[in-house]
Amino acid sequence: MNSIFIPQGYKPVLNEYDTQRAISYIKDTFQDEFSSALNLKRVSAPLFVTENSGLNDNLNGYERPVSFDVPAVNTDAQVVHSLAKWKRLALKKYNFSVGDGLYTDMNAIRRDEELDNLHSVYVDQWDWEKIITKENRNLDFLKLIVKSIVHAICNTNERFYVRFPQINVELSRDVSFITTSELEDLYPNLTPRERENEYLKDLLARVEKRDPNEPEFIQAVTEVFVTLQPVIEQRPDLIEAGVIERLVEPERQIMFRIPWVDDNGVPQ
Repeated sequence: MNSIFIPQGYKPVLNEYDTQRAISYIKDTFQDEFSSALNLKRVSAPLFVTENSGLNDNLNGYERPVSFDVPAVNTDAQVVHSLAKWKRLALKKYNFSVGDGLYTDMNAIRRDEELDNLHSVYVDQWDWEKIITKENRNLDFLKLIVKSIVHAICNTNERFYVRFPQINVELSRDVSFITTSELEDLYPNLTPRERENEYLKDLLARVEKRDPNEPEFIQAVTEVFVTLQPVIEQRPDLIEAGVIERLVEPERQIMFRIPWVDDNGVPQ
């Protein structure tokens, strides 16, 4: 099933080559910010593993791995689906200690993936794992990690704008959280998808109440919600992580002028 959604009238800001340059810059910059924020070290991940290694996760119970034989060693190999098991093995192999962690650039092929704006047959994504204490296995620590990742994303965005000023994306560093159970409490008589839609409607209503004199901003928020609707339906976790609420928090820029007189007596 192909559910890729392209907004009507969409035109890319960059040409194909500059888009590749921009993607490369984002990846290089984000890994610096991300690894620094969470104290992670980069390691190389396998593209494939042997079938009998037990390291290839069966993500959802029906995905078929891409397999091929390796005659030189008389065995079969599989392109990785997930690095969940491998990461834990790597933490032990590389002798990481509490507070340390690893990140890697995972490449994979998922032949049975349902295609949309966030999912592809070809996978290229950051993956990471960190050793924490038993005491840190709580919601507060999880929120702290999420906020650190958000700051890494915002720092990347600011550095990206300096390099590619033609793309200006405003992000807020403020993070709010809402859980699936909280959504259920708010809208007990709705289905999970209906709860997400109703939450977006309520959020838009709060924006209209908060900024009644900003019609252009309200219009922009409405258009963004319409554009993101197919993505949100596929990724309800974006609501739980507070991503949508951050999008509707406008960045504020305060500008003022300081008149002065130069050495020649000319006002500036």
